[in-house]
Amino acid sequence: MDSLTQILLGASVAELAIGRAVGRRAALYGAALGTLPDLDVLIRFGGAVEDFTYHRGFSHSLIVMTAAAPVIGWALWKLQGLASLRQWMMMVWLVLFTHALLDAATVYGTQLFWPFTEHPVSGSALFIIDPAYTIWLALGLLAVLMMSRAGNTGHRLNAAGLVLSTAYIGWAFTAKAQVTDVAARSLEAQGISYTRLLSTPAPFNTLLWRFVAMHPDGSYSEGYYSLFDGAGDVRFDRYDSEVALLDQVRGQWPVERLKWFTHGFYKVAQNSPAIVITDLRMGVEGSYVFNFKVGDILPGGTVTPANERVRTSRGAERLPLVWDRIWDRSVSLAP
Repeated sequence: MDSLTQILLGASVAELAIGRAVGRRAALYGAALGTLPDLDVLIRFGGAVEDFTYHRGFSHSLIVMTAAAPVIGWALWKLQGLASLRQWMMMVWLVLFTHALLDAATVYGTQLFWPFTEHPVSGSALFIIDPAYTIWLALGLLAVLMMSRAGNTGHRLNAAGLVLSTAYIGWAFTAKAQVTDVAARSLEAQGISYTRLLSTPAPFNTLLWRFVAMHPDGSYSEGYYSLFDGAGDVRFDRYDSEVALLDQVRGQWPVERLKWFTHGFYKVAQNSPAIVITDLRMGVEGSYVFNFKVGDILPGGTVTPANERVRTSRGAERLPLVWDRIWDRSVSLAP
């Protein structure tokens, strides 16, 4: 999730865990700890694909967090005191754990069980920024920070904010199950064969959902479904992918790594003279966030390996269409 949400979650969890003992400083420590795992973005892992696929790796591992929590908790206890050592350790563990679990609810990929496996867990039930999740954390935390520490009302409102935000995650996964079933039935009804199907929320909400269906020949289809669409099949638009281009760079680490990290949801295109792999999970058709040059086609047809991120437009001008599409299924988000 976005940094602000993780800061609010960390502060709210810390306040719940030790706020009564250490006062408003609990939120400060929680906010800092809520940011800590994402500092791995400052590490350069050796290349564009490495930076992309090692993010949310060891720093988001539940195993690493469990090992680090007693050390960080002990340091804070020695620095601050007030709460017991056990309370400090538990607070640190809860803040770090909730950070990783929240990230795993998005589509990016979070390596929760590193180093035993690098499998990128991606629940794809929440968009990376979702105000409907964040608002409850903000209101609850604001209440406990502004109200008198002598009473219980602020603490209860903070706890209520955490309960409501967690309930929203439950809602998101429930909606995801429902819409995924609609998409699968629509593909079957339209006689469209596919090898894998992705469902993920459209930007900033869980009312409109985006689907990507990968086909046996490497092409893919994109479709949308709003919870207000009612009966009727999901309309899918089909797009080509020049997967044959990968024959010339097959076996190269960046290529195989991207195929694995995207769970197979990628497209290949020639952006002369480059061979580009695009992660289809993040963005929309025509405006994808992560694109990587994995090969350069030289004069004469020779291909040399490459490992470079390709920057493209985020398509922000199309965001108003997302809102319109929630209420009107005739609105098209196709480029």
